[in-house]
Amino acid sequence: MGQKKSASSKSRDLEKLLARFRVTEGKRFHLNDIDPGDTAGVDKDFAKAAHASGIERLAGLQERLYAEDRQGVLVIFQAMDAAGKDGAIDYVFSGVNPLGFQVFSFKQPSSEELDHDFLWRTSRSLPERGRIGVFNRSYYEEVLIVRVHPEILAGQRIPGSVISKSIWEERLGDIAAFERYFSRQGFLILKFFLHVSRDEQKARFLSRLDEPEKNWKFALADVRERGHWDDYMKAYDEAIRATASEHAPWHVVPADHKWFTRYVVSETIIAALEGLKLAFPEPAIAPQQIATARKELAKS
Repeated sequence: MGQKKSASSKSRDLEKLLARFRVTEGKRFHLNDIDPGDTAGVDKDFAKAAHASGIERLAGLQERLYAEDRQGVLVIFQAMDAAGKDGAIDYVFSGVNPLGFQVFSFKQPSSEELDHDFLWRTSRSLPERGRIGVFNRSYYEEVLIVRVHPEILAGQRIPGSVISKSIWEERLGDIAAFERYFSRQGFLILKFFLHVSRDEQKARFLSRLDEPEKNWKFALADVRERGHWDDYMKAYDEAIRATASEHAPWHVVPADHKWFTRYVVSETIIAALEGLKLAFPEPAIAPQQIATARKELAKS
């Protein structure tokens, strides 16, 4: 009592906290079991202080990932509007080298994209080996917004013969198979659902209206989508249940408190990258050549 925790004890506590929001087996998952306002007893000041070391740790891991050039990382963010995706991405990855980092945002499909299968537009944006790729929304939109608004499906130029009553289960199966394939090629997949409550979303929308500098973030369509809240929650619940796995886990992170969301996302990504056992490649120059190079540089 009253003594500081050891490093190993803190590590176990963090591992337990992250596991609390990680979903690898969908059959036991229910979205209602996650409280959007939960902070798991974490102190706000502690979480913010951890950000400084987190930036340094993530930057170092990314550097090794890029140098090794054998593995790649795909990070997917999904959420309801105003849950804080953009802010979390900016905050968590603020210290990484742009050379090995890419962010793609997916909105309404273009005419060209509609001429392909539903995975095509995201597939061509997948990260290369050695890089971290972030999807701000993703192929999951095809089993979320399209499911909530079936009129969108009607405009996707898909032959009627392949639109069955089980199309959502089929698409979820295709996504799960794609993620299994991508993982087998040496890519780490991390999926985050930032779980904001309806009340907190309303408060954030009102803030966008009340503060002129935030007006640009607001769209009337966002308010109208609130009328489909229950449908979206059902769609998310089923998507997570159908596609959660050990090789492509979901992390359902409470999002009513942005500081806590960012803390969990940051520590989850860092822990996953540490698990890759990344290492710098052997130097191309031999030790004796280093001494020779030093002498030649001294003369030049």
